[in-house]
Amino acid sequence: MAEPSLGAGSHPQGAGRRPPLDPQRVREVCRRAWFDGALPALEDYIRVRALSPAYDPDWETRGLLHAVLGDAAAYLDGLAIPGLTHEILTEPGRTPLLYVDVPGRGAAADETVLFYGHLDKQPEFTGWNEGTGPWTPVFDGTRLFGRGGADDGYAVYATGIALAAVADQGADAPRCVGIFETGEESGSQDLPFWVERLAPRIGRVGLVLCLDSGAGDYERFWVISSLRGHCGGVLDVRVLDEGAHSGDAGGVVPSSFRIVRELLERVEDGRDGRLRLDALHTTVPAERLDQAAATAAILGDTVFKRFRWAERDGSSTQPATTDPADALLARAWRPSLEVTAADGIPSLAAGGNTLRPHTAVKLSVRLPPTVDSRAALAALRDTLTADPPYAAQVTFTPDPVLVDGWNLAPLPERLVTLLEQAGRACFDGRDPAFLGQGGTIPLMALLTRSFPGAALLACGVQGPGTNAHGPNESLHVPYAVALTATLALVVGGW
Repeated sequence: MAEPSLGAGSHPQGAGRRPPLDPQRVREVCRRAWFDGALPALEDYIRVRALSPAYDPDWETRGLLHAVLGDAAAYLDGLAIPGLTHEILTEPGRTPLLYVDVPGRGAAADETVLFYGHLDKQPEFTGWNEGTGPWTPVFDGTRLFGRGGADDGYAVYATGIALAAVADQGADAPRCVGIFETGEESGSQDLPFWVERLAPRIGRVGLVLCLDSGAGDYERFWVISSLRGHCGGVLDVRVLDEGAHSGDAGGVVPSSFRIVRELLERVEDGRDGRLRLDALHTTVPAERLDQAAATAAILGDTVFKRFRWAERDGSSTQPATTDPADALLARAWRPSLEVTAADGIPSLAAGGNTLRPHTAVKLSVRLPPTVDSRAALAALRDTLTADPPYAAQVTFTPDPVLVDGWNLAPLPERLVTLLEQAGRACFDGRDPAFLGQGGTIPLMALLTRSFPGAALLACGVQGPGTNAHGPNESLHVPYAVALTATLALVVGGW
């Protein structure tokens, strides 16, 4: 099938439009802009310890979230984007947000495209390689190491460069707005407030581009087809008001740790990790099954081999499944339970022969995209607290952040065509591919509600080796360049 030129014929007003963008020129403009300006600016961003409020109670006093927004705005001012305006929105007690507005041009000017990213960061974590660190940017020629570069500091720079690449050719372009928040790593609790306040200024949106997600590899453009939801909380089991000698109490006083194990077994099958509660499961749509099979054919065993498995004496830990398609579905469409923290348990160095009075564990449950998170949380709470063994004092304190998942709605044919053409132009002829992500982005459900009728497209740079939230987080810069060029071609054709 013959393909129309990028930007031509895909828009209802295509007959009156200026010539389409030259993909080669777009790629070159994006490459130069990244290496000449964005990369140094992103290195400066990495140096700032702009922790999300959940990890820095004094964030407002420190002013670092405001600082990184100001730096991003200054970078945008240095780009040749006609008519660009921006504003850093502040409100006491609320995380600040950078709002960007670029007027449209020509036949496409009545359309509005919204970009999203965030500039708050996760904490340091331990285990960084020698010579690297969370606040010490290191560029090795391919990857830029440091906290926040990939998740999600690159997004505001990619947005600016993409818009500059469109403006460089004087192409018709839709109006573009950007919202770059500073509370995503804390659950985006202030984002609904800002979106509601900005709604009259933003107006009707035709396309939303969320730049805060992942990629299956660095060889093609990846469209995120789904995101899991999340619920969780702290399970606390108390059997005594004070510790007791294990020789005296052992066998008489039931272990709080054993009771925790028994309660968790109600929720999770300890043999294979399958969650037992019906409220946590859903039926996988046929389209997503097909996409998982297609993605598995591309990625193969890299789906699970990309993790740094623990090794000892020539053997390594094995994945829960070695079938790539099954692994993709497990990550995207099945619930999972993790114990992410514990209390009431001394360190090995401090532990004695004492029967501990209580054990508390923090539970994180990832939910399939179409599961109701409130119903899931209620089922989790009721299952864990009903009829506790030995009448132990059991409490479950839910996390304050409760998030529904997101499932990509069918994309307009016009957007599919643009993505195919732009993806091939920027990734050496390779077609875009679809990937279900196991993570959670609260904003996607919010944007779906806030901009009904808009096409929502999630993408990002968090591919193999990125290790966002962990040690050695890194941005694959060539992929960021190609993704930026792809977005420019999509926007220029919209």
